[in-house]
Amino acid sequence: MKLKQLMLAPVALGMVAPAAFAADLNLNGVNQYASQEQVTSVTQFSDVQPTDWAYQALSNLVERYGCVAGYPNGTFRGGRAMTRYEAAALLNACLDRVTEVTDELKRLANEFAAELAVLKGRVDGLEAQVTTLEAQQFSTTTKLRGEANFVLGGVDDYQTKGGDITRTAFNYDLRLNLDTSFTGSDLLRTRLRSANFSSNPFGSSSSIFKLDKADGTVSEVGNNVVIDRLFYQFPVFNGSTTITAGALVRNTEIAWVPSAYESKILDFFQVGGAPGVYNKATGSGFGIQYGKKGLVAGINYVAQAGQDSARGEFDRSGALNTLAQVGYRGTNWGVGFGYRYGTEGTRVRTYNGLNGASGALVPGQTSNGYAINAYWEPTQSGWAPSISLGYGWNTVSGTKSDATNSQSWMAGLTWDDVFVDGNSAGVAIGQAPTGENLEKSTLLEIFYKYQVSDNISITPAIIYGSDNQRLAGNSSNWGGVIQTTFKF
Repeated sequence: MKLKQLMLAPVALGMVAPAAFAADLNLNGVNQYASQEQVTSVTQFSDVQPTDWAYQALSNLVERYGCVAGYPNGTFRGGRAMTRYEAAALLNACLDRVTEVTDELKRLANEFAAELAVLKGRVDGLEAQVTTLEAQQFSTTTKLRGEANFVLGGVDDYQTKGGDITRTAFNYDLRLNLDTSFTGSDLLRTRLRSANFSSNPFGSSSSIFKLDKADGTVSEVGNNVVIDRLFYQFPVFNGSTTITAGALVRNTEIAWVPSAYESKILDFFQVGGAPGVYNKATGSGFGIQYGKKGLVAGINYVAQAGQDSARGEFDRSGALNTLAQVGYRGTNWGVGFGYRYGTEGTRVRTYNGLNGASGALVPGQTSNGYAINAYWEPTQSGWAPSISLGYGWNTVSGTKSDATNSQSWMAGLTWDDVFVDGNSAGVAIGQAPTGENLEKSTLLEIFYKYQVSDNISITPAIIYGSDNQRLAGNSSNWGGVIQTTFKF
């Protein structure tokens, strides 16, 4: 095929060479070919439009490679035939540009030869490590997430029938989550746990000084490693609803506690001041939860003694808990109503009972708990704190006890970025559930959380409880803890 017969094509679009080269050409006897300045943008050609079929090809040649020039009158004349001379000029100009780039790359490669050799060695080493990790990895579907808590604390003048236990104790709580996902949206959780808290003053669910991280007494855990969670959950209906079932599941972990107060110190304040409804019942069960924003609703069922064939999953003696709730969850606020029904063997947490009564239901008793909670958070940190409010009402039917009716409430304030970004502080006050006709117990907590790093925090806190029915003389007590949390 003769080049002079070719019409415009992507290469032929550069029918002119750079000015310095083209000025030496005499096309058709007239030296009018090249402009005096190199073209840097295709928009400099008055006769080239974005709608032209070869517009993008010409644009690349001009702006990326810089080997195209035009006529002195600012035109490109893309519709005319190209001669062999013009093709040679174009090819020579573009080859010159390629040579310049290649020479520059060679110069840079020689200049940074040592650095490139080091990088190559590192890449080779990383590839070898990745190969080793892939061969030795624990699982392709399971991730380990852990949390370790060191708690130094005590309560002054804490007198029980067993004597004075006011001495400062140093305890730990370790939780290892093995989280497995088969689809990317489901979760199989296996949690290993060990702790060494004693029952008093921090470890028992019937103590008003029960700590959130002390969920296990010596008899329950006691330095042994146990499995305390084992459940599977998966989304349905395009992710709007989550279904959970497991042999070891907790009702508050498959429900929504409408509160923004998260000191992680006193257990009472972590369940929104309504421990009769959000009682952290743990056992075999299942639940369904709808919504993460807007309307939120759910129901779950936990049998605390469901693994015991003598009582079973559905017999009332199996400590059955049914928790239902409905609410609304906005961007920075929420409100919710909760209800829990419990059979014998269930309990109201942090219950301030007579003579150490724990609030656990004896044979023949059933309970009904009601809670309403609301919270609001500022959209940005400042002088305004987040506000959390909660109220609970509990009734017991069946055998008469001092726990026939009880009520509880709380109000909590939290400030973010206090003194240093990432740190927080808060105060909460409330009334623990107290047996009917007994002195009402007031709880107080003040904390400051210092975020040492993304994975380490230190939280000193002062706590107070009045009219503690578990203690001699129904005494009131001050206490304090320093809780250090490591997450990994």
